[in-house]
Amino acid sequence: MERGSDNKGRWRNRKVGFRLSEEEANLLNDVVALSGLKKQDYIIRRLMCQDVVVQGNPRVYKALKNKMADIYEELKRLEVCSEENDELHYTLQLVAITLDGLKGDE
Repeated sequence: MERGSDNKGRWRNRKVGFRLSEEEANLLNDVVALSGLKKQDYIIRRLMCQDVVVQGNPRVYKALKNKMADIYEELKRLEVCSEENDELHYTLQLVAITLDGLKGDE
């Protein structure tokens, strides 16, 4: 596949940009890292309502390890994990689902 082409060989020459808050950008970066896809591929799949199937690979395992370390540090910092921290809850849920799906790869 040629660089700049999609999986059907179509040339990708259109650019799309949008703005995100810092929190939204961090969340997008987290879900992209946990998916194992490039950001562009992740966004396109989600826009087209296509499933994002995580394939276990070293990049995904490293992202999971790093995210779990971040969550652990955040949980240590919090005395009580409250409903006010939606991003942490969402990320923790996503990591748990991803880990559960990957354990079948053993």
